[in-house]
Amino acid sequence: VTFLISYWGEQIGRKIRKISDGFHCHIFPYLEQEEARRGALQQLQQQSQELQEVLGETERFLSQVLGRVQQLLPPTQVQVRKMKAVYLALNQCSVSTTHKCLIAEVWCATRDLPMLQEALRDSSSEAGVSAVAHRIPCRDMPPTLIRTNRFTASFQGIVDAYGVGRYQEVNPAPYTIVTFPFLFAVMFGDVGHGLLMFLFALAMVLTENQPAMRTMQNEIWRTFFGGRYLLLLMGLFSIYTGFIYNECFSRATTIFSSGWSVAAMANQSGWSDEFLAQHAVLTLDPNVTGVFLGPYPFGIDPVWSLAANHLSFLNSFKMKMSIILGVTHMAFGVVLGVFNHVHFGQRHRLLLETLPELTFLLGLFGYLVFLVVYKWLRVSAASAASAPSILIHFINMFLFSRSPTNRPLFLGQEVVQSTLVVLALAMVPVLLLGTPLHLLRRQHRHRSRRSPAGRQEEDKAGLLDSPEVSVNGWGSDEEKAGCPEDEKAAELVPSEVFMHQAIHTIEFCLGCISNTASYLRLWALSLAHAQLSEVLWAMVMRVGLGMGREVGVAAVVLVPVFAAFAVMTVAILLVMEGLSAFLHALRLHWVEFQNKFYSGTGYKLSPFTFAMEDE
Repeated sequence: VTFLISYWGEQIGRKIRKISDGFHCHIFPYLEQEEARRGALQQLQQQSQELQEVLGETERFLSQVLGRVQQLLPPTQVQVRKMKAVYLALNQCSVSTTHKCLIAEVWCATRDLPMLQEALRDSSSEAGVSAVAHRIPCRDMPPTLIRTNRFTASFQGIVDAYGVGRYQEVNPAPYTIVTFPFLFAVMFGDVGHGLLMFLFALAMVLTENQPAMRTMQNEIWRTFFGGRYLLLLMGLFSIYTGFIYNECFSRATTIFSSGWSVAAMANQSGWSDEFLAQHAVLTLDPNVTGVFLGPYPFGIDPVWSLAANHLSFLNSFKMKMSIILGVTHMAFGVVLGVFNHVHFGQRHRLLLETLPELTFLLGLFGYLVFLVVYKWLRVSAASAASAPSILIHFINMFLFSRSPTNRPLFLGQEVVQSTLVVLALAMVPVLLLGTPLHLLRRQHRHRSRRSPAGRQEEDKAGLLDSPEVSVNGWGSDEEKAGCPEDEKAAELVPSEVFMHQAIHTIEFCLGCISNTASYLRLWALSLAHAQLSEVLWAMVMRVGLGMGREVGVAAVVLVPVFAAFAVMTVAILLVMEGLSAFLHALRLHWVEFQNKFYSGTGYKLSPFTFAMEDE
């Protein structure tokens, strides 16, 4: 800020100079001669120009310095983070009594032990400090390490969201790779919708190595990108089930020639032109001679999409299909529990738990699947009207009764049903009491063989004489650590054992009923998806296609109509319906499948790594 002060008298001038000096003002006297004033002005301008040059050079120098700092800052930040991570790990080590070395107790995968030894040997030779690795016996349950890649990581994430498996427990993830997309596709079966999902996932898979795709910070995008292989299989399986249902954006496709001849119905029924004008959709009747020529080669015959009883036919087909898939899925989960029992040395559970569970499940609901398949194979179209009801038979099975109006499907059906119910009920006390009594009996025999003092001395001697405790002994301590065999030495409380087994028995027996009914969601969501797709086509595309018959009018009308159809298809049928089917498939795996064999009570191995720092 430049300002001018004029004054009279030297005394006032001195005061003004003191005030100006107090505010650090630069004082330039106003000279009386014109030439002196010009000289002073030129001198000030020259000083100002020199200052501008100095400031410019300083700014350029600082820009160069900051540019170099900007280049060096990310690697430096990574180095600092690595140093902090190293010091944090070292701070968790314990100092020996002589204060000459650090002792760290860590978990390491058996396959990585040679790599660990090589790393310690190389670092010791470079730093001149010796580092030695020993294996020590431990009874703590080891952490769980499951190695994944880009393809299996999303499926393993689904399993780990339920719970991390115990050490060496059967991992459901390999089976989930097939069953999860398939159950999703059963509820989402449509060739068009599945193709859109498949292409979206395929685009993410093909561009997954691009830095721009990986560094996106949008949370929704990162969720989709992380599950790109899951979406890929979900779309692929949906295309397959769409061909089974013969639906592409709710429209049936005629890939092969139909196995039905409506002409035979028209010739024998005597339909008039007025009747056909009033009934746009007709009911297919396979009992008419010459109507059914043979089965469709793959999937559902497209002529069903034009039939009035189309929904009734699909209802029956999808409901029974859901029961068959559900019982098969649950039985497979029970069978997987066999590998857990054999691996952990609990062979008594094969007879006292797995066998009763399979008998209960297959004796009741496996028999229901048998009735469905048997009725499909034995009852023809001619006798379909008088065919017995499977539901009535299944209800009478539990009531030990018979219905005079519902004839049996095969000879001796009542005896078979009564025997299966009695056998299933007999498995309940075996499930409830078998394992607790066996464990208590084994503990009693263990106590009678060894006294407490003798057992303690024997444990000490065994620990000291064990070759696995030696410095160079690379035994299988970690494999044995934390396994259920260690529970033998633990004291069993009878009340807790019986309570735990009672909860397991009630959960399994009631769960067989509720879980089987839960698989009916496959039928319900599949029908809902098909009907919603049909409504969207009828209320949007069909209306647009019927607005104009001329080429120009149709072209103008179909552009906004197709745009609305595409937006609603993606928003409603792909996103909302897809999310709904995904959540239901998730529930079927967590509750109905994994609880048959998977405890999920372990914890993950969190190894020391610089991977996150490098990213």
